[in-house]
Amino acid sequence: MTEPTPEQPKQTRISIDLPKDLKPAYANVAFINYTPAEIVLDFAQVLPRTPRGSLMARVIMSPIHAKLLHAALGQNLANFERQFGEIKIPHARSNIADHFFRFPGEPGDEEGKQDG
Repeated sequence: MTEPTPEQPKQTRISIDLPKDLKPAYANVAFINYTPAEIVLDFAQVLPRTPRGSLMARVIMSPIHAKLLHAALGQNLANFERQFGEIKIPHARSNIADHFFRFPGEPGDEEGKQDG
């Protein structure tokens, strides 16, 4: 005699409305803060050779949703790398912003130096 299996909950599809006036926000810097109840992601844009940036968006979510986002980003980055190749992270520098805002050959750029 087989035991009855518990019925799987029926999955519901959720539709998300995309407002016609939604403006995309480009961000090249993220700041992450948290409390026991929430994770706060601030996305900013800093242009090269400028001393100030602008906050473009703030996303607040529960820790469990942040962990699910972390897993989804990991899976999508793995898919991206399978399709387009490995994303290479530059060598460590004293300031991570230098990776984004220093061009090859600029003073302080050891990677852009040529022998001779």
